[in-house]
Amino acid sequence: MPDSLRQFKADIFQALAHPTRIAILEFLSEGELSAGALIEKLGMEQANVSQHLAVLRAKQIVVNRKAGNQVFYSIRDPTIGKVLALMRKYFHAQLKETIGMLDEMEHTR
Repeated sequence: MPDSLRQFKADIFQALAHPTRIAILEFLSEGELSAGALIEKLGMEQANVSQHLAVLRAKQIVVNRKAGNQVFYSIRDPTIGKVLALMRKYFHAQLKETIGMLDEMEHTR
């Protein structure tokens, strides 16, 4: 695998490496939202949300469009939503395995 591809992947994962940015993408996976709607859903300050959106825009994960005085955001490529869904599936598999081990430990006492 070329180093440039590895660097691209690392850059994307770095952009995804914050719970707020993951939350933004989860909300946007349901469809386009205004900046105001995102701020409301996240329950965070506008400046904080703007910083996270700037990171996602810089990595071309989200795109925006202006309509009047509002800015709307959407996920640039639905593949990112699939990546998040796969990570959710991976998380559940890991959790299920951990619960199974805990149950096994509890029964062997």
